Amino acid sequence: MMMRRSIRIRDASKSSERGFTLVELMIVMTIIGILAAIAIPSYIRAVQKAREAVLREDLHTMRTAIDSYTVDKEKAPETLDDLVQAGYLKAIPKDPMTSSSDTWITGQSDTMTDIDETQGGMDDVHSGSQATASDGTTYNTW
Repeated sequence: MMMRRSIRIRDASKSSERGFTLVELMIVMTIIGILAAIAIPSYIRAVQKAREAVLREDLHTMRTAIDSYTVDKEKAPETLDDLVQAGYLKAIPKDPMTSSSDTWITGQSDTMTDIDETQGGMDDVHSGSQATASDGTTYNTW
């Protein structure tokens, strides 16, 4: 007596497997939305603080270069390009707030800051941005 085994083929339409319901998808989307609402402002603040740190460092570097140029040459530079030409800066940095290297505001002085200085010139540099910083001041006053 030989036994025959029958193979059953399952009908896909009667399967017990099923997908996600609309309610489950809506709950997941709501959770993702809440997490994004919490994370995005933190990310934006972190980017702003990083840009402010770069601005502070660039201003410090350029002001140091201006002072060094003034002491070495016994005259203040006329433009930021003078600092590059003389080798005090490799290149004029981009203003992190305006993303341009030609928006720096330079402070020109007609008065001599040193007794050895023979003529006035650029003595300070500021950002060209009118935006408000995280401390409430505007970037062009730094």
